[in-house]
Amino acid sequence: MKYRVLTVNREFGSGGGRIAQKIAEHLGWKLLDRDIIDAIAYAAHVEPKVVLRYDEHVESWLRRLNQQAMRSAALAAGLELRDNAVFDAEEMVKISQKIIEQAYADGNCVIVGRASQCVLQHKPDAFHVFVYAPHKERILRLRARLEKGANVEQRIRSVDGERAKYLQEYYKKYWLNPHLYDLMISSEEDEDVTARTIEKVMMSE
Repeated sequence: MKYRVLTVNREFGSGGGRIAQKIAEHLGWKLLDRDIIDAIAYAAHVEPKVVLRYDEHVESWLRRLNQQAMRSAALAAGLELRDNAVFDAEEMVKISQKIIEQAYADGNCVIVGRASQCVLQHKPDAFHVFVYAPHKERILRLRARLEKGANVEQRIRSVDGERAKYLQEYYKKYWLNPHLYDLMISSEEDEDVTARTIEKVMMSE
């Protein structure tokens, strides 16, 4: 099987984003990570900082309720909502899906997160990877990367929890379900070694 697309999902602090970048650079493929934020912002006519609020996050029920009330009141008054007023998590999911599907159609790309493993689950030429690392290793890496004084343990729980909720809320999938991935791999040894291993497995399939 000749794969055209690689999706990389990752635990926070596992180095999955950097590993995806290394693979993209080595293969000469396009990397879709933070670029997805800019693409969504452009498509929705909102600022990237607005998109970042919803990036792999699930809105609280109260925020969703408030937005629904805002829409209803505006429509009842005959007002046209501003573009950024109607942009929410559900709209972001729809736009993300379209961007991921277009990236797949173009081929030769590495897509990081954003439920790409679900959007492209049934594409035979898409290879899906999940990168994890031992908890203590993740803490060490994040202490070197995050701002001084950051509560690393809390950040790990928060980010991983949001990513898991995102998949459950919008795709009804369990984030760590091994059936979503062609390969689940630890990055404990070295990020470069992990990147080369992923490439080797993908190319040998």
